[in-house]
Amino acid sequence: MAKHKLERFAENLTFTNLFQVSFEQLEKQGFELKGRWRTFFGNDNPIVLELGCGKGEYTIALARQNADRNHIGVDIKGARMWRGAKTSNEERMPNVAFLRTRIEMIGSFFGPGEVSEIWITFPDPQPKKPNKRLTSPRFLDLYRPILKAGSPINLKTDSRELYDYTLDEVVTPAGYAVEYATADLYASGYGGMATAVQTFYESMFLKEGKAITYIRFRMND
Repeated sequence: MAKHKLERFAENLTFTNLFQVSFEQLEKQGFELKGRWRTFFGNDNPIVLELGCGKGEYTIALARQNADRNHIGVDIKGARMWRGAKTSNEERMPNVAFLRTRIEMIGSFFGPGEVSEIWITFPDPQPKKPNKRLTSPRFLDLYRPILKAGSPINLKTDSRELYDYTLDEVVTPAGYAVEYATADLYASGYGGMATAVQTFYESMFLKEGKAITYIRFRMND
């Protein structure tokens, strides 16, 4: 397993669409594409982030179905992200990139209003550490500056605890505009992108009879 990780880390360095910046480098000179991602993609199409992207399955799938949008998967696990970076390079997908960093650092990589949508798919529900949940007020405050006004955030999870927490303790009390919310996505009849793409683990959860929850909301300006 360690050998495979080292091989993947080495191959990651060859991918032109995978960005890895050390904290020291970020502190000294910043990130050159911050506010300028259009120069990498070669267009001004909307940017969609998948936070905690893992292997990048959702990022890749969204990009295949939405060629008029640029998609960036963000995660700290380079060995996992290798899969998505490799696939997107092999298929020569011009609208896909990956960023290896902690989500706490997201503001160092995107300029004000540079992002048009965020997807958070099956994150760690952090049952004992609510403040570390990717939909906690702490993290939403990090997303707000980089999001274009009125842009949506999507949470898709098999954790009813995380769903209830996000909807009842964070989104609703803050007065965010809930566009859609369901505790059982595939029984709801919803026909948006949330049902058009399934990850490996999502398919496994469904086979086990677990309900997939989904919230789409927009933050206040």
